[in-house]
Amino acid sequence: MARPQNPRPLPPALLLLLPLLLRAGDHLPTEGRFTNSCIQARRKCQADPTCNATYHYLNSCASSISTSSPAEEPLVPEDCMEAAQQLRNSSLMSCTCHRRMKNQATCLDIYWTIHPARSLDSDLCLKFAMLCTLNDKCDRLRKAYGEACSGSRCQRHTCQRQLRAFFEKASEPHSQGLLLCPCAPTDQGCGQRRRNTIAPSCALPSEAPNCLELRHVCVSDPLCRSRLADFQTHCHPMDILGTCATEQSRCLRAYMGLIGTALTPNFVSNINASVALSCTCRGSGNLQEECERLEESFSHNPCLMEAISAKMRFHSQLFSQDWAASTFSVMERQNKNPALRPQPWVPTLFSCTLTLILLSSLW
Repeated sequence: MARPQNPRPLPPALLLLLPLLLRAGDHLPTEGRFTNSCIQARRKCQADPTCNATYHYLNSCASSISTSSPAEEPLVPEDCMEAAQQLRNSSLMSCTCHRRMKNQATCLDIYWTIHPARSLDSDLCLKFAMLCTLNDKCDRLRKAYGEACSGSRCQRHTCQRQLRAFFEKASEPHSQGLLLCPCAPTDQGCGQRRRNTIAPSCALPSEAPNCLELRHVCVSDPLCRSRLADFQTHCHPMDILGTCATEQSRCLRAYMGLIGTALTPNFVSNINASVALSCTCRGSGNLQEECERLEESFSHNPCLMEAISAKMRFHSQLFSQDWAASTFSVMERQNKNPALRPQPWVPTLFSCTLTLILLSSLW
């Protein structure tokens, strides 16, 4: 369908909100139909001096970030993040905007003042880190493993336990966004942030052990043994063409389930999305081939590589200028195939993140 005309040109990030809640063919919405549009929420905030002052401070933050030098990484100052967190319990934080609504541009401008991710550049790992920070549960779980996995007195078992807690309890859009955010090959800062998601300095061994030794440690632990079996089941290429045993989403969940175990995988560098175990097959003797098969089940696994690549493409699409049009295409496929239709949902804290939830089950 043709893309609706906006009252004025919008920055690419603002297009994230256009498809929310409105399917093709709906009647033209009006502001009165929405329980908490950002325009209504802004009016409520204006009546509260504290809320109003915080909103104005955030607005000045957004302006200063958006005019930063292109050569510098546009990090959001800590005081601006704290101001955004102060509004977590206000109606502004859960407000929404909708395609073709009245005063749409004004509504979107309010939304992205509250969610300052609009001011960031192409570093999507930084954007997803901010999305996590603005979500209470994700922020709490991320800080917990950050504290456990940092410092000279880091205890690896404690660090790994907190890592498992994060990837088990944080919502998939948040955890997958942090770990599987796409980076340009030349953007090593983005790649380093992605690689450091699982705190390699503490969660992984300082000296690479033999891969078979790591596997022995894993199979001696009931949790790790079951998660390794899950990975081998759902990320297993069935033939030389790379046909996979199950769908990509199950492979990704199985892969991420190993994070925080003896067989914690990670990205091997800051310049690409290749993954591997932190181990070596040197000194394997007559078990060399068995060791290499284990190592290559991560580093040269076509099912895993394609699942990661597809999720990164999806995350990149979320922040691209053509995201709205592609979303309508997805909706059209849903109408033709009932099996692809997501469950009914309602907007809560973070509309952008809920869009991730809406679409993450589609592949």
